[in-house]
Amino acid sequence: MHGDSLAVAQRSLGDPSIAYPLWPPMTRGCPATSTPEIAYPVEVDYAYDKVQAGLFDREIGPDLARWAPLLPPLHAPTLGEGGTPLVEIEGVFVKDESRNPTWSHKDRLNRCTVSGALGAGAPGIVAASSGNHGASAAAYAARAGLPCVILASADSPPAIGDFIRSYGAVVLPVPAAERRPLMRRIVDELGFHPVSNLSVTHTGHGFGPEGYKTIAYELHRQVGVPAAVFVPTGYGELIYGVWKGFTELRRLGITSATPRMFSCEPAAGGPLARALATGLPAVSVEVRESLAYAIDCPVNGYRGVVAVRDSGGGAVLSTDEEMAAAQRDLARRGLWHELSSAAALAGYRKLGERFDGPVVCVSTSSGFKDLGVGSTPTVPLDPSWPVVREVLRARGI
Repeated sequence: MHGDSLAVAQRSLGDPSIAYPLWPPMTRGCPATSTPEIAYPVEVDYAYDKVQAGLFDREIGPDLARWAPLLPPLHAPTLGEGGTPLVEIEGVFVKDESRNPTWSHKDRLNRCTVSGALGAGAPGIVAASSGNHGASAAAYAARAGLPCVILASADSPPAIGDFIRSYGAVVLPVPAAERRPLMRRIVDELGFHPVSNLSVTHTGHGFGPEGYKTIAYELHRQVGVPAAVFVPTGYGELIYGVWKGFTELRRLGITSATPRMFSCEPAAGGPLARALATGLPAVSVEVRESLAYAIDCPVNGYRGVVAVRDSGGGAVLSTDEEMAAAQRDLARRGLWHELSSAAALAGYRKLGERFDGPVVCVSTSSGFKDLGVGSTPTVPLDPSWPVVREVLRARGI
């Protein structure tokens, strides 16, 4: 399906008048606008005037290729990503990204980043991740027949390490401070394609957030244009991708409005909230311990600033306890999601604002990815009826 792409260039977010060729994918941000302190990302630009009117009339379903004209060339084969359901809970809609092939939103990104690696002729891919991104990158690399190296943390959940290794990836558990230097070495000496960040502040892969736009396309088909979208936010690639998707729908005349975007970060850090409050493109913060390890980041990316600022949205910080309460309530309604995923619902509750229209909380990943999952021992129970009856009575049954 890669021949259907209308992608024409990579454009700087630091200065949109600066454009670069579409190939190779830029993985270290915009060289013209970045400084030793701040790195500005690039995004993919398209021949929007050639988009056919019927593109957004297509039914949603797995495989991002249905949106191929507005994605980078899809050289990587699909695993059936996208087409995730929208579930109504407490008067808001939950976009359940745990239904993707590796049970997280990262599959949309990695369909595009691994496509970039294949298009560039790379001999393999490398990523720094202790969770969703590593598992997804390993799966899409395996599907594409590429070797994969994942630089992980020694204290990441053991089940995640097994998950990543199951795809044949090499997992290197190293201290966090060593991940980026090692990734650069693997890129420079082995020619591997990086599918995670190499720059001082987060820019990531130029193609990656394009995959997240498809969430906006699907939401448009499922619920129209929401009044607000709440997004668990680490480096800001997801919230920016969703925002860009809605701006494209408006640009193409499919819709006349866009939603307000709300970033939802752990109160233990919150660099995007700090950047927005201070008017800076990116800041570093000291991160306290949080169980929401998937989004507990020490630095934000400029993409998140653009999405929140330009949409008229806001930043919400939630404690682990607030996220855990939202996580429990999601589970009681049939959705078992990672603590970091529950940040969106927790953020919506904490903001306490009424909206004139649908509200969507993006839930990013399965509860399987959480710390400590699988560590609770199973203690045999006396099967006699009095004991069983007492256990059930204690649970209100």
